[in-house]
Amino acid sequence: DEEFNELCFEFGLELDEITSEKDIISKEKGEEKAKGASDTVLYKIDVPANRYDLLCLEGLVRGLQVFKERINLPRYEKIIPAQGEGQRLIITEETVQVRPHAVAAVLRNITFTKERYDSFIDLQEKLHQNICRRRALVAIGTHDLDTISGPFTFTAKAPSEIKFKPLNQSQEYTASQIMDLYRTDSHLRHYLHLIENKPLYPVIYDSNGVVLSMPPIINGDHTKISVNTRNVFIECTGTDMTKAKIVLDIIVTMFSEYCEKPFSVEAAEVVYPNGKTHIYPELAYRKEKVKPELINKKVGISETPSSLAKLLTRMCLKSHVIGNGNNIEIEIPPTRADIIHACDIVEDAAIAYGYNNIQMTIPKTYTIANQLPLNKLTELLRLDLAAAGFTEALTFALCSQEDIADKLGMDISATKAVRIANPKTAEFQVARTTLLPGLLKTIAANRKMPLPLKLFEISDVVVKDPDTDVGARNHRHFCAVYYNKSPGFEIIHGLLDRVMQLLEVPPNEENGYTIKATEGSAFFPGRCAEIFAKGQSIGKLGVLHPDVITKFELTMPCSALEISIEPFV
Repeated sequence: DEEFNELCFEFGLELDEITSEKDIISKEKGEEKAKGASDTVLYKIDVPANRYDLLCLEGLVRGLQVFKERINLPRYEKIIPAQGEGQRLIITEETVQVRPHAVAAVLRNITFTKERYDSFIDLQEKLHQNICRRRALVAIGTHDLDTISGPFTFTAKAPSEIKFKPLNQSQEYTASQIMDLYRTDSHLRHYLHLIENKPLYPVIYDSNGVVLSMPPIINGDHTKISVNTRNVFIECTGTDMTKAKIVLDIIVTMFSEYCEKPFSVEAAEVVYPNGKTHIYPELAYRKEKVKPELINKKVGISETPSSLAKLLTRMCLKSHVIGNGNNIEIEIPPTRADIIHACDIVEDAAIAYGYNNIQMTIPKTYTIANQLPLNKLTELLRLDLAAAGFTEALTFALCSQEDIADKLGMDISATKAVRIANPKTAEFQVARTTLLPGLLKTIAANRKMPLPLKLFEISDVVVKDPDTDVGARNHRHFCAVYYNKSPGFEIIHGLLDRVMQLLEVPPNEENGYTIKATEGSAFFPGRCAEIFAKGQSIGKLGVLHPDVITKFELTMPCSALEISIEPFV
């Protein structure tokens, strides 16, 4: 286990944990449920999101074997069948509105075992979640070629006109019924929205009208593959052509090793609505040139060109030195769609060299770090507020809409709050625009503590601001609350005076601070004041309105102060 952990680290992966099905189930559901589950050791490996070629056992093992120099990188080849003998996928123009792109290929004379078959299905699922963006960009369909006959047609029809028996179901349904059928399916319901509201649904037929699949939802039961399948027809449909090509390349390169002629793929012809044709999979190899000194400089090593070429070859990038050692020519295989720029090649060289083997050096530039003035002021204030007998709280930056609006007697539109697009819980719907709710919730959670409760917090609030590049802005606020049998307005007022004393702001109108009576929706009428300093309104203090107190499930009077400290930096 330790050796394998080392190997993973060297290869740029992380062995997350060593576990078993039994362990996983007992952790999630308790030991009772785990009885009878398998004890087989499972390795949980973290694969970087850009390495689609390591998402299945076949690719991972192949990558590690090449890295350990036990095998040479296989050469993937596509076999183009004789004229008129290959499979064809014809795309009709109706698909343009829903899923315009499709690519296809055939794995001939493949030998599955239970493990290989599971891995094949698993890889499709992982690709669906990852590069396919939950099937929104690409959906993969794999079919038993011996149960159907080409040419195949990829078209789009009205839901009522599509009728077939979906995978693992016992009867036929129309497309609309299928949508209803899977609305409660824990796995498939997440994909229904992709085509649900479209007038036409995409569908693939063979020459006899047998439905292969209705992407991106479900395959037909007629063409389902099993362990005994010998010839697999693979189609990838989608809204992103580049991604569809990558997905097809990954699947065929990973599993062509089980074909009668290993690492060979039978090509299929795709006919576009305009009559043009294209052969897939592309399985494109391309050459890139990188200067050895660039690699050495970026990584901070001094290797010879030939040893750099060897390092890259171990990372599945077959390389050799050209032109008297001035350049390295690198061949990018079709499995490595993540190599987009020279820096990706440099990174692979660094991984093969071993991050732990790179010598640490002191940077050439000397700089002296400084604390951000706003943070420095915050730190200084926190110390003195604690010395004044107040306890610091740290509350969530997100809260519910009620907390910052309804409970404080305001309208949500008046708060300029930033909303979370798809909040996971009702507690975290918006970014806070005031610190007060967080402190009141803290008091509510600590009602058992002896009175008085004196709390403060200095943190950022977030408000919408159309003038900034991100459309929102942070403001550093200071908020304090006093909760006791009597409101204690004088205590909060005294705290304000102490803060101003610390900030060296005198209590006068010209160049100091003043407070003026005002009304605030969260405050008791006649017990609220606005604070002015530096020629602007910086906040309010006062006794909270009984409605606000009850809405936060409190029972005693409470006074509060909230100001912005940014003007004092």
